[in-house]
Amino acid sequence: MNNSRVREVEVVVAGAGQAGLSSAYHLRRAGYEPDRDFVVLDHSPRPGGAWQFRWPTLTYGKVHGMHALPGMELTGADGSRPSSEVIGAYFADYERAYDLRVHRPVRVDAVHEGQGGRLRVVTSEGNWSARALINATGTWDRPFWPRYPGQESFRGRQLHTADYPGPQAFAGLRVVVVGGGTSAVQQLMEIAEVAAGTTWVTRRPPVFREGPFDEIRGRDAVALVEDRVRRGLPPQSVVSVTGLPMTAAMEQARAAGILDRLPMFDRVTPTGVAWADGTTADADVILWATGFRPAIDHLAPLKLRESGGGIRLEGTRAAADPRIHLVGYGPSASTIGANRAGRAAVREIRALLGDPERFAGPARAEEATGAREPMGLAGLGGPSHIPLAAAV
Repeated sequence: MNNSRVREVEVVVAGAGQAGLSSAYHLRRAGYEPDRDFVVLDHSPRPGGAWQFRWPTLTYGKVHGMHALPGMELTGADGSRPSSEVIGAYFADYERAYDLRVHRPVRVDAVHEGQGGRLRVVTSEGNWSARALINATGTWDRPFWPRYPGQESFRGRQLHTADYPGPQAFAGLRVVVVGGGTSAVQQLMEIAEVAAGTTWVTRRPPVFREGPFDEIRGRDAVALVEDRVRRGLPPQSVVSVTGLPMTAAMEQARAAGILDRLPMFDRVTPTGVAWADGTTADADVILWATGFRPAIDHLAPLKLRESGGGIRLEGTRAAADPRIHLVGYGPSASTIGANRAGRAAVREIRALLGDPERFAGPARAEEATGAREPMGLAGLGGPSHIPLAAAV
């Protein structure tokens, strides 16, 4: 492929996780041809989105709320296999089944205003010219590291949950786990089985959710996140509004004292962490399970951010530029949310490009038959998506 020329397509899809593949599916279904009308660019080395980077002890049986990609169920999966393998293979099968022709590994470096009202997408594969962009780059590439006094003086190891290798790396060590999200709790419980000792600290007291997470509670949670992005604020993690789902394993860990939480420390010392009242905790490792931020720096040339620090959305569309759609951002940061947002983004892009009738047909058929995706939002706040902000 000649990278020196600018290649033209109608739509560039940046990212091939759940949100990107859902968007590509709906583009395909609407009559777009891969590599002719649209292109999917993914920086990861293989199919699977962020799932391919998950720690090996996160087996598929431990994943809750994984919603299937549109048009193809994930069936017969072995719950004892790592989720990275199961979902990676599923995504690979999906790409082949719908002939999505994902380009990888391709890094999207920047999106600029192009000529004739088009966008110029600068990538490691060369430049693309497009009339619209579906941004589905997720958050995995932007782990959030809080800053605390004395952090540089710590003589032990510091790592982020994005680099969590599994519990055996912490055998016999004293570990401080920082963070109040689902990943923090899961990793804390694993580490506690092999570590010399664990300390759990969070910025806010964790809220454990018991009972079913029904449709009404799900809609209320999504509405809270959606309100922030509608006002141009950075999206919160969904777990911050849904709470942590209480499981049998978590009940046992709480009874054993593993989930006894301490408030956030004030500083890091060479040998551990310390609070203002003189309390200290020795540590060999500090694990920062402090969430992620949206990977949207490549959109900076378009100046989409509001004064509040986020990108204001109207549906999936950036309020400042109707050519840009963010899927898997804010309220669509769950597996079912990404599916729905992909469909909505394609519908709006079809209208923007002047041929909405081709997509409206199947949509009207679904409405006529009453077909709709279930509201099941069990994946919100769990390992079925990457949290969008620190839930410390």
